[in-house]
Amino acid sequence: MQGSKSNKGVISTSDGQITLFYNSTSQKGKQTLAYAKTHGLPLEKVDILKTPLTGTQITELAKRLGITVPDMVNQGHYKYRRKFTAQCFDSEDWITVIQNHPEIMKQPIALRGNKTILVETPTDIIRI
Repeated sequence: MQGSKSNKGVISTSDGQITLFYNSTSQKGKQTLAYAKTHGLPLEKVDILKTPLTGTQITELAKRLGITVPDMVNQGHYKYRRKFTAQCFDSEDWITVIQNHPEIMKQPIALRGNKTILVETPTDIIRI
């Protein structure tokens, strides 16, 4: 493992393993997981529907991706459009929304060492 950094987050990562935050009911999540497995990638998977994320983890994922917490929300998701379109929340409110409705969080998110990517297509997992 690399030397520790003073700004180390709560999500532990390793250069030897990919941590994949994904939604097990989403097509992209399932395809990314299958792609990673068939290519023998060393993987730790975190199903965001079964393992609730803390506010600190959500904030850290956004920071690692270089986006804001509100940008973590998939505004195209039908549950978002049905419930939250007219809402104007701050970051703390969006953290609560994501915790209560994890399916609206943009995903899959892959981490390896200091690198973090939002997986747009399943083959993106190779980039990390």
